[in-house]
Amino acid sequence: MITLDQAIDTVKQLPIEQQEILADIFYHRHLEKRRREIAEDARKSIADFHAGKLESKPVQEIISELRMTSDGTNES
Repeated sequence: MITLDQAIDTVKQLPIEQQEILADIFYHRHLEKRRREIAEDARKSIADFHAGKLESKPVQEIISELRMTSDGTNES
């Protein structure tokens, strides 16, 4: 198996235009993979919602929890 350093060294041997094309390919593949993951999470959440597995909360409470989480003050 090739190591990350070996892969980087190999890519560095390519002309700059091909390095840019390769970077663009990886970037777009990564975005597409994340989109699929997010879509799958959404499908699961919707199914859980319809199955009654999600707890209903007031919007303000959810926003407060999100703010605490993004501030790093919620370590659960």
